[in-house]
Amino acid sequence: MNARTLIGSCILLGALGLPAQAQDAKLPQTLSMTSYDVGSAGYAQAVAIGKAMSDGYGISLRVLPATSDVARLLPAAQGRVDFALIGSEAYNAFEGTQAFADPELGPQDIQLLAGANSKNCFTLALQGDGDIKSVADLKGKRLGWVVSSPALQSNVAAFLAFGGLTWDDVEKVDVASFGASWQAFLNGQVDAITTLTTTTFATQAAASPNGLRWLPLPAADTEGWKRLRKLKPQFSPRLASDGPNLSEDKPVECAGFPFPVLAAYASKDEDGVYNMTKAMQERFADYSKAESGLVGFAADRQNFEWVIPYHPGAVRYWKESGQWSDKAEAHNQELLRRHKVLATAWEALPADKRAAEWPEARKKALADAGF
Repeated sequence: MNARTLIGSCILLGALGLPAQAQDAKLPQTLSMTSYDVGSAGYAQAVAIGKAMSDGYGISLRVLPATSDVARLLPAAQGRVDFALIGSEAYNAFEGTQAFADPELGPQDIQLLAGANSKNCFTLALQGDGDIKSVADLKGKRLGWVVSSPALQSNVAAFLAFGGLTWDDVEKVDVASFGASWQAFLNGQVDAITTLTTTTFATQAAASPNGLRWLPLPAADTEGWKRLRKLKPQFSPRLASDGPNLSEDKPVECAGFPFPVLAAYASKDEDGVYNMTKAMQERFADYSKAESGLVGFAADRQNFEWVIPYHPGAVRYWKESGQWSDKAEAHNQELLRRHKVLATAWEALPADKRAAEWPEARKKALADAGF
């Protein structure tokens, strides 16, 4: 996988030379970030953040949409972009699993600036006129398999595991990207696909002749949640009220984690990360109105004890704002130690043995280190 997997086009937000408003955050004239592909919630969120930064500071922020997990992080690893606005692949990248178990990749030294903990969630979108009411009803049904995204594939695997099923129990329908999975859904080629409830495609599906429903993942099913979290530790039960056919009075029990997260590599300069973290809070009132999932970036919605460590520049800001705690610091230090364990184990394996031996080497290294 290389940078060519990026969609060739990008969007440039703002123009150089606009007068910046008086703000505390000090940003360079040009910033850039990767996002999910065009039409996704992640792309819409990146564009909204870019506009807010442009309006507030007179800078240009490029958004580069990409169709695969690796393509969203590779430019940041290479220093070609500043930040990545991503989802659950952040966990896989940090851990060196799924697409990042590739012998040329391995555990990535990525760290967070902030995460959006909103009233939306991940689950399966279901055809509104179908007969699927629980995970058990998915047996034999057609499910979208996003060939470019192991993270989305594993989402579905986790939802299936909730009901004791696997990919072998359903019919895989290959789709090229997240956007293509929704096209297949709208065309009636699949019965269910993995998604965020607030993606823009969902609104279109809800208004279609077939309609739209959401697969419930009840929190009371503790055994189901154990099976789900064995595959996707970053998920936890959430009651979602944001999205088509959802409301405070009609929520759905589903799977939540910070989405999106704004991430950078540990090598990104501390001042740059500090100022971008600060800018995300200073401009929050502007971009949070553009897409419902973005309200989760509010300071009081941050989860400082998730599965990815925070960058020193971000920690500096969160300490100054009074959000960081001793417990958060202890958790962060353990995650930084975890990365060292993973990186050491990866480097100890010859490149030609990583494909075969990394899963067990990773498991052993973590166990020996007390994780």
